[in-house]
Amino acid sequence: MSVIAETDELKEASTRSLVAVVTVMMTCALGFTMLTGPVAMLLGAGAGALPAAIHGTAAFLYLFVGTIGLYLGWRLMTGHIRAFADLQLLAVVNATFSLLAIIMGNWLYIFYRAKHPDSPRSYFMANMPDVHKIFFEFKEFSALYTLPLTVVAAFILWKYGGQVLDRPWLRYTVAILLGLSFFYLVVAFGLGAAVTKLKAA
Repeated sequence: MSVIAETDELKEASTRSLVAVVTVMMTCALGFTMLTGPVAMLLGAGAGALPAAIHGTAAFLYLFVGTIGLYLGWRLMTGHIRAFADLQLLAVVNATFSLLAIIMGNWLYIFYRAKHPDSPRSYFMANMPDVHKIFFEFKEFSALYTLPLTVVAAFILWKYGGQVLDRPWLRYTVAILLGLSFFYLVVAFGLGAAVTKLKAA
């Protein structure tokens, strides 16, 4: 068997294994959500529980995938990556979870900003204005940076393919993009979790 054929087989096997891992992670996260959040509560009228559950699940999965992407980005930058096909696929998965988390977060934001005294925004503005002004506003906008960063990283990896490995500036660019996207993800995830603990939508 030729080296090219072996490489193609390894790429296919590697891609299948990565897709399987992401599928298992999504199934576990959704199963956990359904077990811990009764369907009646998630679908309750006038509550932000459903978008909160989907947003939280997407962000939680994105944190897992983003961590793997950060590691592979570091391996790429140092020139020691062997799972380049995995990184290409993972970059697309990163961008997908970023988009899903942002869409669900915007949906949840409707309930956060609702004009009634019990909404999280009203509660924070009346009792802890700094939480809204610093925690939430910073979290809301910093999370948006993850999407263009992950999309550009995925574009470079797929557009240039194996050339990325031979061009240091491309390797460094992708690694920096993945590192910055992970930074903004962690900041948004941490602040979002803190806000939710203080007052859920």
